[in-house]
Amino acid sequence: MVSEGGYDARADFLVEAREILDRLGEQVVALEQDPDDRATLDAEFRGFHTIKGGAGFLDLPPMVALCHAFEDRIDAARSGARALDAAAFDGAQRAVDQLLDMLDALARGEALEEIDPALLEQVRGGPAPAPAAAAPAFEIPENLDDLDFDALLDSLHGVGGIPGATPAAPAAATPAAPAANAGKPASPAKPAVADKHAAATAGEAEQTVRVDVRRLDALVNLVGELVLARNRLKTLRPGVRDEALDRAVTALDTVTARLQGAVMSARMQPVSRVFTRFPKLARDVARQLKKQVELVVEGAETELDRNLVEALADPLVHLVRNAIDHGIEMPEARRAAGKPEAGRVRLSAQQEGDHVSIEVSDDGAGIDPENIRRSAVRKGVIDAEAAGRLSPEECLSLLFLPGFSTRTEVSDLSGRGVGMDVVQSKIRELSGQVQIFSEIGEGTRFVIRVPLTLAILPTLLVELDQDVYALPLVRVLEVIAHDAAQLLWMDGQKILDLRERPMPVLSLRDWLGLPRGGDDATRGVVLQSGEQRFCLLVDRVLGREEVVIKALPRSLRGLPGYAGASLVGDGRMAMILDVDALLGPAQRGASGACSSGAPRGR
Repeated sequence: MVSEGGYDARADFLVEAREILDRLGEQVVALEQDPDDRATLDAEFRGFHTIKGGAGFLDLPPMVALCHAFEDRIDAARSGARALDAAAFDGAQRAVDQLLDMLDALARGEALEEIDPALLEQVRGGPAPAPAAAAPAFEIPENLDDLDFDALLDSLHGVGGIPGATPAAPAAATPAAPAANAGKPASPAKPAVADKHAAATAGEAEQTVRVDVRRLDALVNLVGELVLARNRLKTLRPGVRDEALDRAVTALDTVTARLQGAVMSARMQPVSRVFTRFPKLARDVARQLKKQVELVVEGAETELDRNLVEALADPLVHLVRNAIDHGIEMPEARRAAGKPEAGRVRLSAQQEGDHVSIEVSDDGAGIDPENIRRSAVRKGVIDAEAAGRLSPEECLSLLFLPGFSTRTEVSDLSGRGVGMDVVQSKIRELSGQVQIFSEIGEGTRFVIRVPLTLAILPTLLVELDQDVYALPLVRVLEVIAHDAAQLLWMDGQKILDLRERPMPVLSLRDWLGLPRGGDDATRGVVLQSGEQRFCLLVDRVLGREEVVIKALPRSLRGLPGYAGASLVGDGRMAMILDVDALLGPAQRGASGACSSGAPRGR
């Protein structure tokens, strides 16, 4: 429904409803653990009630009917007439899934199908009553604007209230009488949309406003251009001796940094937007596998760029499913191992400087590196000689190879050899990295590190001949002076023994296929790629600089080793290198060979 002023109430409803349903899925799982938690019961009722109100306003009877059915069941639990049981929780989860499917259909512009009576019966926990004559839940004004819709939402869940959250004094805490709840809408027949001044006051109280993300993206792009201009001025300033110019450039630098921080913070969202879906996911997967699993979520308030939050959803879904399927043992096996029958999966996030670390860990059986080694050889992923040289940590990294799986049977959840390589590819697209840590009998931990934002990237600039290249700073461990006399040779590969930690050496000139003009590399940059370190030889190190990431030209997209491009302060184009793609199989094999004969640091 679009008003004369162009306001799309349906689009706003889709956003609101998805946010509420994400919380409802989490609350259903929490309620299953403590069915008598009145605050969660009230939050569940308010969530479904809010969606029902918006659906009625937009004339969506199937959605209204489903929400109303679960309201009846929650009301019975709140009044003490019927306690919630396993069937009720299954019905609630089915209702959430069905409502999400309805939202997807609405987003595609499709009409909603009638609700299956059997689902309504399951949600209510009993036979569905005879249908009453349909009546519109609300009288829809001819012209609807954003203040009208805000007033509607306020009338449903309170001024400044958040659907699904627990306010200090919930308006819905008192159970409605069964007769009133069965036939009448819980909200007034006509919402208070006439008093726009009251709605405006409510908006001021909330201190929030919805902004089209395209406007934010445009603002970020403009700030990026300003950062490039700032960097250019800072580069030119040393060549011009003018005190007033120095002061002006310094002031511009300060203001640009503050503006950049303010704009980036406007795009930041808590990872809870993704984390809220995992309690329900963990419950569903555990029930399918007949396992007992407790999901612990920590650091959900940690903030990331909204584009990163959305992009992390699929990799995290796979890792959580993988932890439950591959990691957590069956209850009888855990008992035999002296563990609690219920396994624990931990999903956590925390900020570390200009990056965020997200972990998915379990207290399951762990991963046996020898099992991976044998499986890789058997499936032809790697030859026996190369496999024998791999360290335990490098064996774990084989899980990220395309088509690799240790499962011998195929199920709905695993065994197809698809997944972990997709996880790594997605994380690399986000300029991040993923690592595996595992201990047999104790569990497995996947650690993802991604930058706070993809718009502006802290890098280390290096030079080869007259060309500039940018290395993501998060991958840089240290810069060392290069001395060819310190290099060793093993299996035809250069090896650097740095403080008793051997690592392969890669010349950027050789990787680019450029002709050699003598060994003129003067610096080595020690980089981290997963569990492995290596040294990249370059001509010069120019220093640290924040760069604005630009997509590669279409003709260069897909080339291994390049993550993007940018302009640096002196006006030159810099290619941003993909650190993980620099190290080829030969160098990784050489690292494995030398790791068995020398101590490895941590």
